[in-house]
Amino acid sequence: MNKLGLLTICILAMLSVVGCGNSQPISKYDFCLDTICTITIYDSDDESLLNDSFDLIRKYERLLSATLEGSDVYRINHAGGEYVEVSEETAALVEESVHISELTGGAFDISIYPVSQLWDFKSGKAALPDEDALKEALKHVGYQNIEIEGKRIRLKDPEAQIELGAIAKGYIADKVSEMLKSRGVGCALINLGGNVAAIGKALDGQDFRIGIKKPFDESGEALDVLEIDDQSVATSGVDERYFELDGEIYHHILDTGTGYPVKEKAKQVTVTAKTAQNADILSTVLFILGEERGNELLKLKEFEDAKAYYYR
Repeated sequence: MNKLGLLTICILAMLSVVGCGNSQPISKYDFCLDTICTITIYDSDDESLLNDSFDLIRKYERLLSATLEGSDVYRINHAGGEYVEVSEETAALVEESVHISELTGGAFDISIYPVSQLWDFKSGKAALPDEDALKEALKHVGYQNIEIEGKRIRLKDPEAQIELGAIAKGYIADKVSEMLKSRGVGCALINLGGNVAAIGKALDGQDFRIGIKKPFDESGEALDVLEIDDQSVATSGVDERYFELDGEIYHHILDTGTGYPVKEKAKQVTVTAKTAQNADILSTVLFILGEERGNELLKLKEFEDAKAYYYR
């Protein structure tokens, strides 16, 4: 569940300006979902809101992680092709992921996990996976292997495996946002490793301003600044997780046909949407599809509130 943060939060309104609430915001960060997560609340000094938010994040991580033993996804992957009863939330996310796979003709596919496990983007060692192992793993990729009956899920191919990294953080950000709103929060930012959900507007009553980081740039200079009001932003790009070998960049967004990184049409794609879930999954899907096919997808009613930004 590791999409490292590509977004730099640029809240340009001064904290002392009257608008959203408190002159002194409360904030908490922690390492979860395999990344740094930060929640900042501007109109309340109730620290329990922050603690409860992170409890909620960890609750969903225990359901949706592919690596945590006992999670719903882990149990599906290790069930040997048998049905597994999962939570309503897990079933809904898997079903939505299969729906996206159908819309993209399999270009996006959560069953890519046997292939992605062969790529090492964490150790710092630049090495390609074994070609024979890659070919074998590709035989087990195919969303058609996923069968859903209510809250029961199985993988028809016992060697198939799934992971929800392209949608889970967005979904969790939405759940945290819903909880905070239900408890009276009207101004906050939820940043789950670069998947940013805004509650309300910024301190001065204007939109939050979100700076988009340049790929491979460490200067802190923003490539673009997007304004959002009660919306979410997510970015997918070549410098999230990658290594360089013989002058070529190998990034973590993989082609379901070849098992190698997608031949990118843009260095990164940023999406704004009403829900963090849509922003999260669309940023990956549109990076894979490219602008022409991606814009066709955005014409669908379910994504009519989304807007994409392609940075080359």
